[in-house]
Amino acid sequence: MSYRFRAARSFWRSWSKLSREQQQTARRAFSIFKQNPFDPRLRAHKIHRLSAHFGHTIYAVEIPGDLRAAFYLEGETVWSVSIGTHDIYKR
Repeated sequence: MSYRFRAARSFWRSWSKLSREQQQTARRAFSIFKQNPFDPRLRAHKIHRLSAHFGHTIYAVEIPGDLRAAFYLEGETVWSVSIGTHDIYKR
């Protein structure tokens, strides 16, 4: 499947709080993510608590350095909504 990728304002707010090193690590993971957000190397999984909060099925991928990126699908569009440590799960 061919996806389009978008990032919500909330994603960019959380991105700006990452260190430069974390951003570099995340960029490497996003190169895989943009090929396939469900690539097994990223260990995508559903986040039930955030899904209830956002009203969409929210998934998270694992990024080295204890980072997670949360996203949801809207048709063929992948919306990134947050990035950070496990604390992103505590909305």
